[in-house]
Amino acid sequence: MKTALSALLSGLLFGAGLAISGMTNTARVQGFLDLFGAWDPTLAFVMGSGLLVTTFGYRLVFRNPKPLFADRFSLPTRADIDARLLGGAAIFGVGWGLVGYCPGPALAGLSYGYPQTLVFVPAMIAGLLLAQRISAGPRSNQLRHA
Repeated sequence: MKTALSALLSGLLFGAGLAISGMTNTARVQGFLDLFGAWDPTLAFVMGSGLLVTTFGYRLVFRNPKPLFADRFSLPTRADIDARLLGGAAIFGVGWGLVGYCPGPALAGLSYGYPQTLVFVPAMIAGLLLAQRISAGPRSNQLRHA
């Protein structure tokens, strides 16, 4: 229960930060990517602030022997850069540039009820489910249907 409550509070804080900083506004994000037009530096300040907080936050958290609500830290173990990673990053970047949303701001943007967000989020979820199914491969699909 503590883990779920912690995740909920973290998500609410993250969403509030995105809304307050204006990152749920797709025009702001696309303005940041428009280097030769009406460039909007807001996203650079948001990313810089996030990096600063993360840098000090990680140092503080890793002084503890374990997390508050888990037995151990769960950190990524892979460090290789492969075609799948590059392809996913490219698809993410192109989608972000075209639409102006990435998953966090899109979910936070649902609270505004904009029609484009109400279309984007279900499409994003469908894409995530499709990617998960493709990643699972044919063997796990056979097991699921058996």
